[in-house]
Amino acid sequence: MNFLAHIYLSGENELVTIGNFIADGIRGKQHKKFPEQIQVGILLHRQIDTFTDAHPIVRQSTKRLHKNYSHYSGVIVDILYDHFLAKNWSKYSNEPLDSYVERFYESLEKNFEILPSRIQKMMPYMMADNWLLNYANIEGIQNVLNGMNRRTRNISGMDRATSELKEFYTEFEQEFTDFFEELRAFSALKLKEIEASFKLKNI
Repeated sequence: MNFLAHIYLSGENELVTIGNFIADGIRGKQHKKFPEQIQVGILLHRQIDTFTDAHPIVRQSTKRLHKNYSHYSGVIVDILYDHFLAKNWSKYSNEPLDSYVERFYESLEKNFEILPSRIQKMMPYMMADNWLLNYANIEGIQNVLNGMNRRTRNISGMDRATSELKEFYTEFEQEFTDFFEELRAFSALKLKEIEASFKLKNI
């Protein structure tokens, strides 16, 4: 899953959410240098990624893209799924997406010193272009895919994937909806298990 889903699946704890958000760049046992609540978020992120990568519905989505994008298909599906989460946000949260996103950005600023340097460098761009809110429209997704394609030195061709999004929009949306219900239940269970392993209560 991509940024918005990881943030949402973290629950209400601010530091767990930050841990989940920064986890991609934290390898092996590096997570142990962070405060325990951030460690919880990092470990939850890893569980979410493992569950997602192996899930048959997600594989069905990636298979649709594999011919044109090969091993980048999974990255694209993560981004497309964030689009459907943002678009259908009111189904999953009582808080409007714009205020939810603004609250998250404020949390990042408040905890800036603890963020890895790559996140510190990314934050100004993320906030200026309001990535998380703009996931809700196809133009925003196009901008994300353009950026991802540039990072691969234009090898991936991910910037073209909005054509498949438009062509198979209904199929992707249904796959996201079916999968996300399972992922929400899985994440809630894993979060409790990880918290229990740290003997954290009411965090």
